[in-house]
Amino acid sequence: MSIFVNEDICNGCGTAEEPFCVMTCPGDLMFMKDNGKADICTLADCWDCAVCVKYCPVGAIELRLPREISQAGTSLVARAMKSKTRWTLSLGEGGTEQLDIPIQDTNDPDIKVTEADE
Repeated sequence: MSIFVNEDICNGCGTAEEPFCVMTCPGDLMFMKDNGKADICTLADCWDCAVCVKYCPVGAIELRLPREISQAGTSLVARAMKSKTRWTLSLGEGGTEQLDIPIQDTNDPDIKVTEADE
């Protein structure tokens, strides 16, 4: 898998002092480019933990699945909510599937999640 930042969607977390992807990446691999869009330093160093994918408030970061296990154009986008993470699988032929995974601990004050939870 690999991380992909869609620059058409990324807004650099608006007025945030530090964008969520930069703040949450455990490998310290995310950074802001001069154009105010997020990017990853080196894909080879990425742990594929998907923290940046889960906490991107606009869904600009996705996991691209290898062609060996998926159709061309298949990707995963996640959205962290108060009590769950919603994963959306975008299929190459245009369909989508969603899966909600409950979150075990939602009391971390440093992580802001969306209010939309249902």
